[in-house]
Amino acid sequence: MWTMAFKLKSRMTWIQVLIVVIFCLVAVFLTAHDDSLYTEPIFQVTKVTNGKVTKMSDEFHNVDYYHQQLLSGHITNGKYAGKHLKIQNAYSNSGAMDHQYRTNQKLFIVLHTSPKLHATVKDLKRDTPIIFLLALAVSLLFIILKFRGVTVISSIVINTILFWLAVKIDHHNNGAAVIPIFSILAVIFCIITLFLVMGWNRKMLVTLSAVISATAITILLTLLVFGVTHEKGMYYESMQYVTQLPKPLFLAEVLIGVLGAVMDEATDIVASLATLKQERPELSKLQVFNSGRQIGKSIMGPLINVLFFIFMAETLPMTLLYLKNGNTWKYSFSMNMSLGMTSSLISGIGIVLTVILSSLFAGLLIKGDER
Repeated sequence: MWTMAFKLKSRMTWIQVLIVVIFCLVAVFLTAHDDSLYTEPIFQVTKVTNGKVTKMSDEFHNVDYYHQQLLSGHITNGKYAGKHLKIQNAYSNSGAMDHQYRTNQKLFIVLHTSPKLHATVKDLKRDTPIIFLLALAVSLLFIILKFRGVTVISSIVINTILFWLAVKIDHHNNGAAVIPIFSILAVIFCIITLFLVMGWNRKMLVTLSAVISATAITILLTLLVFGVTHEKGMYYESMQYVTQLPKPLFLAEVLIGVLGAVMDEATDIVASLATLKQERPELSKLQVFNSGRQIGKSIMGPLINVLFFIFMAETLPMTLLYLKNGNTWKYSFSMNMSLGMTSSLISGIGIVLTVILSSLFAGLLIKGDER
C-alpha cells in the first residue's frame, strides 16, 4: 500500500514537472513569434561582421575597447517586413551605454527613409526571457500553493494595476500630492493583499492593524528625525532624472519599501501566534506577547539584511563608476549610497516596531478558537 502511494505521488510529481516544461516552452514559442503584435519595426540579426577595435583611455587610466560590428538581417514585421538591411553598431567591453548584438537576436530599430531606407538600433527585444521567467514563476506557484497560488497571483496583478493608477494620478497632478496618493495606495495594498492571502477574519484584521500602525509610526519618526537634523547628509540630487520634488518622492519610495517588509513579517508573526493560541488556549496575553517577540527575533535579522542588500545593490554600479573616475569614497558614498542606507535604516525601524505591535495586537485580540 505504501509502495503504491509512493509510486502515485512520484508519478504526479513527474506529471507536474512535465506540465511546467510544456507551459514554459509554449510561452517561449509564442513570444518568439509575436513580432506582428508590435507597432515598432523589429530586425532579426542573421549575420554579424566584426570590424575595427579601438582602445580608449581617460585621465584616470581607465581603459576600454570599442568594437565596430555590421549587423545583417531582415525586418520581421510592419510595412517593410522581409526587407534586408545592414546596420552599423558600436559597443564597448564595459557595456555601460551600449550592447554587443549576436546572430539570431531580435532588435527594435528606428527606420529612416531618406535618402534611402536605413536603420539604427533602438534596443534589444527581451520579451522571450521575461515571459519564460513569468511562466515558470506562475507554474511553480500553482504547483506548490495549489489554489492559494491563484490568490497570490491575483494580489500581484491587482496591486500592479493599482500602482500604475497611482503613478498616473501622481503624474496628472505633477507630484503635488504624492504622499497622500501613495499613503492611500499603501492602505489599499494592505487590505487587498491580506484579504486575498489570509481571508476576512480576526487574524487578517490583527495583521492589518499591526502593518498600518508600524508603517505610520515609522514614517512619522522619519519626518521627526528629518525635522530635528534639518536633513543634513540627505543628497536628493542623487535621484537622477526626477522631475518632481525629490523629498516627497523619496518618502513615498520608503513608504512602499517599508510596507512590503512589515507586511511579510507581521503575517508570519500573527499566523504563528494564532496557531499557537489555537493549540494552547490557556496561554495568557503576556505569554502570547513574549512568544511573538521570540518569533520576531528569529526573523528580524535576516529580513533587515535582505532589505539592506536590496537597497544598496542598486547603487553599487554607479558608486563603482564614481570611484573609477577619481572621486573619493566619501563623495561617491554620499552621492549614491546615502539614500539607500537611509532607506535601510528606516526599514529596520519599521521591522523592529512590527515585532512589538504584531505581538501586542495578537496577544490582545487573538482568541483560542481562531481559525
